[in-house]
Amino acid sequence: MRMSKYYAPTLKEVPNDTEIKSHELLIRGGFIRKTASGVYTYLPLGTKVLKKIENIVREEMENIGSQEILMPIIQPAEIWQKSGRWDDYGPEMMKLKDRHDRDFTLGPTHEEMITTIIKNELRSYKQLPISLFQIANKYRDEIRPRFGVLRAREFIMKDAYSFHDSEESLNETYEKFYKAYENILERLGVDYLVVEADTGAIGGSNSHEFQIKAEYGESTIYYCDCGYAATDERAESNVVFDTTNEKENNINKVDTPNVKTIDDVATFLKTDKNKIVKSLLFKSREGWVLALIRGDYELNIAKLKTFLSDQTLTLGEPDEIYKTFGVEIGFIGPVGIKNVKIIADHSIKNMKNFVVGGMEKDKHYINVNLNRDFKIDYFADIRMVSKGEPCPKCGDPLKEIKGIEVGQVFKLGTKYSEKLNAYYTAENGKTKPFIMGCYGWGVSRTLGAIVEQLHDDYGMIWPRNIAPFEIVIIPVSTKQKELVDKAEEIYNLLKDKYDVLYDDRDASPGFKFKDADLIGIPLKVVLGKKMKNGKVEIKLRYEKNSQEVDISKSYDDLLKKIEQKLNEYDPKIYFNSIDKD
Repeated sequence: MRMSKYYAPTLKEVPNDTEIKSHELLIRGGFIRKTASGVYTYLPLGTKVLKKIENIVREEMENIGSQEILMPIIQPAEIWQKSGRWDDYGPEMMKLKDRHDRDFTLGPTHEEMITTIIKNELRSYKQLPISLFQIANKYRDEIRPRFGVLRAREFIMKDAYSFHDSEESLNETYEKFYKAYENILERLGVDYLVVEADTGAIGGSNSHEFQIKAEYGESTIYYCDCGYAATDERAESNVVFDTTNEKENNINKVDTPNVKTIDDVATFLKTDKNKIVKSLLFKSREGWVLALIRGDYELNIAKLKTFLSDQTLTLGEPDEIYKTFGVEIGFIGPVGIKNVKIIADHSIKNMKNFVVGGMEKDKHYINVNLNRDFKIDYFADIRMVSKGEPCPKCGDPLKEIKGIEVGQVFKLGTKYSEKLNAYYTAENGKTKPFIMGCYGWGVSRTLGAIVEQLHDDYGMIWPRNIAPFEIVIIPVSTKQKELVDKAEEIYNLLKDKYDVLYDDRDASPGFKFKDADLIGIPLKVVLGKKMKNGKVEIKLRYEKNSQEVDISKSYDDLLKKIEQKLNEYDPKIYFNSIDKD
């Protein structure tokens, strides 16, 4: 491909609305253009990388026997209403009506659709197991689209679904997808972690996420050298909460004028935050829920949703709370509150003589005690873990790292088959619901995540097998016939074996070099002033110094050096060596 004919509009300046490096570089490098908030057009460079990522994902799916299909993006509301997720997905689901006033959604995922498709087609245990996948656009109306293609409203995803007649069969397929996802990441040439994950609105019993490590990743991961790793939504620890031999003091309501936050309460009452209980009101399908947690900890809403099996759970709005309970949110507490389910974190189980909201403006209770002053409906782990807490497996301090989720696998069980009446005939002649698994891979997210991990001050550093081009040929001047002729010869020599870009633009050498670095092409072949001695220069994207190669007699040495350099090229090893230094 000749650069003069290629649509790759690079930018010198940093766009104003970019938040992280991957977003900035993909726009500056001419890979994407913003159409609307969270919606992007992929230009030729971006499309080339996407297709290469897709091909790796597709090959690994086919290697484990998964079969490709393509389902409609528009899905009828009825199947989502039957599964119960029409409400579960909440405002993230893009909903629309047709001219007959029938409800539809632009599919955020396809569990309901695939279950509906197969339920009248797969009838016997003899047809199982089977897995099907597609690579298609998905839609989620993110409340705050950000980070470019990492948190978009329209995105490209590979989603796969498997159907089984036993848990053992599901486990075998789950392991196949797990290994296939590891293979994808190995082939992409990135550092990654596999972590235990929350199942969220998808549901099911078990889930793992595949996270690409990144300094500014949107996920927080807690891990240990023993092998334990989990996202902050799922992470646990073996922290031991203090016990006390304090005597229970008499409860007392005290004045706390304009004191609403935990920090303010602690300062005003001259007490520690670990002697205060935070009270947070949520709206659930079944009414109000009051979540309690020790004042020095943070509530994990994902854990609370999972415990309640309610993905519609939302934090109560101040106006609605005041209208219902007659109290401002800063003074809500468990003593005397009516018509709520109270869920308490284990951190408050051993507390005595603690502080809670007084259910009255500018009032707090002190010397509050469990069971005497109020009752708990359920205790649960609804707490965010912190770095340094003991690992739940070995007890060593947990470490913290940032990551970007690119894949997730789920054991769904019979959640969808039972609700959508998808049954097969078992070997004993009885009908049973399919046991299911689902497996997602964010293709467009992968593009952004790789850039977020593999870049420097000059631009992207793509792994060879997904780089838009493997080699760029740069004559420093298009006015010198000898340089142009040699560049043409080298281009024609290489283009049948490699993905080659020939920068034939009438532009300065510096401009061409900067574009090549920005775009992230693995290898440069430069024809400059040393051509008078019959030599060209070759240099890997991350190398400081170039290597001279004599082409005065033949191109044999050049071909050998190019192949050698490309085989040596490994951005992951390069970045790891920088970290060690």
